[in-house]
Amino acid sequence: MAHTIVVDLGFGDAGKGTVVDWLCSRGPEPVHAVVRFNGGAQAAHNVVAPDGRHHTFAQFGSGTFSPGVRTHLSRFMMVDPLALAAEAGHLRGLGVPDALERLTIDRDALLTTPYHQAANRAREVARGAARHGSCGMGVGETASYALTRDDAPRAGDCLSPARLRRRLTALRTWYLETFPRDEGGPVPDDEGGLVPDVDACLDAFLAFGERVRIVDGEHLHGLLRSGNVVFEGAQGVLLDEWHGFHPYTTWSTTTFANAETLLAEAGESATRLGVLRAYATRHGPGPFVTEDTVLTGALPDPHNGTGRWQGSFRVGHLDLVALRYALDVVGGVDALAVTHLDVARARPDLMRCRAYEGIGPLQAGPPGDLARQEALTERLLTARPVLEPLGDPIQAIEEASGAPVMLRSYGPTSDDKLLTLRSAA
Repeated sequence: MAHTIVVDLGFGDAGKGTVVDWLCSRGPEPVHAVVRFNGGAQAAHNVVAPDGRHHTFAQFGSGTFSPGVRTHLSRFMMVDPLALAAEAGHLRGLGVPDALERLTIDRDALLTTPYHQAANRAREVARGAARHGSCGMGVGETASYALTRDDAPRAGDCLSPARLRRRLTALRTWYLETFPRDEGGPVPDDEGGLVPDVDACLDAFLAFGERVRIVDGEHLHGLLRSGNVVFEGAQGVLLDEWHGFHPYTTWSTTTFANAETLLAEAGESATRLGVLRAYATRHGPGPFVTEDTVLTGALPDPHNGTGRWQGSFRVGHLDLVALRYALDVVGGVDALAVTHLDVARARPDLMRCRAYEGIGPLQAGPPGDLARQEALTERLLTARPVLEPLGDPIQAIEEASGAPVMLRSYGPTSDDKLLTLRSAA
């Protein structure tokens, strides 16, 4: 089978959703399913259909506009049932009534609950001016809670009312003990809403369990044998939990690793497709060497703005140093997809960065060495880029990466994509 893994080689927001949509609707091989393999409801993969419909895909695969294309949420996903229901509702309004019918969820996928979300926001508020940046969706809290507890709620628990109640009760108790509030009355979160009691959360999650199809790990093996599958990553390699610039990172493995684990278990392999913009962007705080505040003001993004939890959307010049670092982290790619080339055509002031002043090439370290990553962050926070005219961004990217550009994107829809290589062979 011609399976493909799609991974963002930057800080996220490079256009993974529009690339997955193109692979499913116009790609060189038919696709029958999209598998999500990291992150959770914090993903924001914007897809604009040729007829003008727009949806920000968070948990459903970005191929859902294509009739019949299924979504599978693997065990590496963190599933938010409430956000998933809201997303399905938005898709129904756009003429996609069967998104939930085309969805399967691995029973071992962690559940993100209102208690994780409230903890996420409380922790970020407590950091004050030293915020790390967050989507405020509770994904990091979901991951960290599961690392220290063996009773973290999982998708399969939605089929077992008694076990789900025990786990939700323990989780809510943990939240109240970790972030104590005044006794008595309803418990507010840090956005002025209410943290629900266990019964309310239990009812919603049990209803979710009745509505969706929860499966075991063998289901994915069948999907992979039945047709071509696209593995859709979330966020970007430069935010990876082990290789990103700590502490401005995510609690998620954003490389190809999770997808390749799932493929290996089924005896399958896939093409590695890296995605990047023709210029650089970053959402929220953290190192961004090629940032240009003039570009930030001149290039507003219709689908990315300043948010209470994420912070501001920042824009900079094409960073070939960071690209080479991302490729070192993931061990290379078979091919690339470059998006926002229409912007590069229209902006003669865009530049490219081949080096940082006084800093040699960035090299990936072993996973788990967060002290090393934090030291790298400190260096990058004061680094200055060596800039030169952008020229032909495709040529610059191919020379820096040693990989061919398979797909060129000149706009948001699948009509705006140009296939330049049929395969990465």
